[in-house]
Amino acid sequence: MSRALGERIEIVPYDPGWPRAFEEEAARLRACLPPDMIGRIEHFGSTAVPGLHAKPIVDMLVEVRSMSDVAQHIAPLLQAQGCEFFWRASQPGLPGIEYAWFIRRDASGRRTHHIHFLERGSSEWERLLFRDYLRAHPEAAREYGALKCRIAAACPDDRRAYAQAKGDFIARIMRAARAGREG
Repeated sequence: MSRALGERIEIVPYDPGWPRAFEEEAARLRACLPPDMIGRIEHFGSTAVPGLHAKPIVDMLVEVRSMSDVAQHIAPLLQAQGCEFFWRASQPGLPGIEYAWFIRRDASGRRTHHIHFLERGSSEWERLLFRDYLRAHPEAAREYGALKCRIAAACPDDRRAYAQAKGDFIARIMRAARAGREG
């Protein structure tokens, strides 16, 4: 985990190849994972918003019927392909996975994909509201891209600080996205 957290943050202009990289990885996952264990696969995060500057890492959300399937069946399959596996416990200090994700890297060791596994009812699916809001509001996407560039320049080797510094912006956009959904 410390290696993953200490890797340099790079923000690059939007790459029109990112949707294709998502589709290729989604097809690979569907081909290698038991079909009865996974559901929808979504492209989210900044690489899913046309025109948005982003870390060149495709973020994916994969629906699973249970986190125990991830731990017992999916993690061994993806780890055998070289993916790194991380999880967040449902309760600190107790067994049970609430949220699981994998890092896929290319041959040079550069991150290419973050693959997040969630159960259907997880609140983490709300991340799609953020993506959809930025897609529908290009001015907010430009503001977010500029913010990410500034933060990455200020703390290029601290992923926690980078994530925390985006918090206020993300909270504001999520409030607007929820209000739009309810309105």
